[in-house]
Amino acid sequence: MPKIRVMVHGASGKMGQTVIAALSQEPDMELVGAADIKAASGSFVLPDGRSIPLSTNAESMLDSCKPDVVVDFSTAKAILPLVRATFKQGVRLVSGTTGLSQAELSEIDTLAKQHKVGAIIASNFAIGAIVMMHLARVAAKYFDYAEIIEEHHQFKLDAPSGTALATARAMAKERGQPFVTPEPKEGVQESRGQKLEGIAIHSVRLPGIVARQEVLLGGMGQTLSIKHDAISRDCYMPGVMLAVREVSRHTGLIFGLDTLLGL
Repeated sequence: MPKIRVMVHGASGKMGQTVIAALSQEPDMELVGAADIKAASGSFVLPDGRSIPLSTNAESMLDSCKPDVVVDFSTAKAILPLVRATFKQGVRLVSGTTGLSQAELSEIDTLAKQHKVGAIIASNFAIGAIVMMHLARVAAKYFDYAEIIEEHHQFKLDAPSGTALATARAMAKERGQPFVTPEPKEGVQESRGQKLEGIAIHSVRLPGIVARQEVLLGGMGQTLSIKHDAISRDCYMPGVMLAVREVSRHTGLIFGLDTLLGL
């Protein structure tokens, strides 16, 4: 059976490098090229000593290496030009880029359907984080109050995280209405985090943290805490590899890993 030919976009970033290391170990995948706007053109040396072509121009790399799938961990600003170039050549997309608007996601879905290709975009590829979000949706129907604390390294560009925003939206949708927001006492300065659907989301950015999220739900005389802790970036790789294998089975955009996991 032919191997899945994969190109990595955002290859110089920490997630891009982790993806490259993981892909090079997969027997059914072949890493054929890499692109990053900040990289010097030339070649990228893999952990096993082999080298693959590297370019600052993603479109030219698509032309030369002819991948089946592009794995993208870049920025929200870069993804739409990448999508247009990728889909035009009939190449599928797996992306962990966060900070995309609903309008941008709708455009990606429309373009994927027009070109009859699949795209999988997820705010989080850690299987444990997806299960955490699923459990939060289950619990949402039984509590009126909820808050989210999300913690990431100091270099993360967006706050709140895409995972926290997706969690809050999913919880409110399952509940059928926004959560109850406690009214601040008169004269007390508001310090409750960014609110979405009645849920206060608190963002922490510190060195030494990879990614953590805790969903707290409160009711009369009780609280429920659902927490996921990413120890290293390796935790995202099983989800990324799953998406690379599954994206060719779909047309249009799948947002999140829930569908792939049957949740």
